[in-house]
Amino acid sequence: VQLVETGGGLAQAGGSLRLSCAASGRTFATVTMGWFRQAPGKKREFVAATSRTSSSTIYADSVKGRFTSSRDNDKNTVYLQMNSLKSEDTAVYYCAARIGLARDRPDDYDYWGRGTQVTVSS
Repeated sequence: VQLVETGGGLAQAGGSLRLSCAASGRTFATVTMGWFRQAPGKKREFVAATSRTSSSTIYADSVKGRFTSSRDNDKNTVYLQMNSLKSEDTAVYYCAARIGLARDRPDDYDYWGRGTQVTVSS
């Protein structure tokens, strides 16, 4: 699976951004899609994950109620809508894919995009 993230950029605190991740190379509907982020000097951390059929989505506590992960299997794309952004959301955001149920550990994911930078100014 090849993954390409887009939609990153600069936003003000309290603002919104929407990230997209386009997938190719394998039937998109067969994989769970996850979002992770990594800030400078920190470990990569889980943000959200959506199951193959969107029947289940899990979120990190730090983004619950502010971020929404969704997917469109017809477009082979997963989205991360980020609202009420905070400065601590600043990071490189990655999408990832795995075969199986939604998980929150980076090691559980087999395929990764190259990431897109999100910077939130306060």
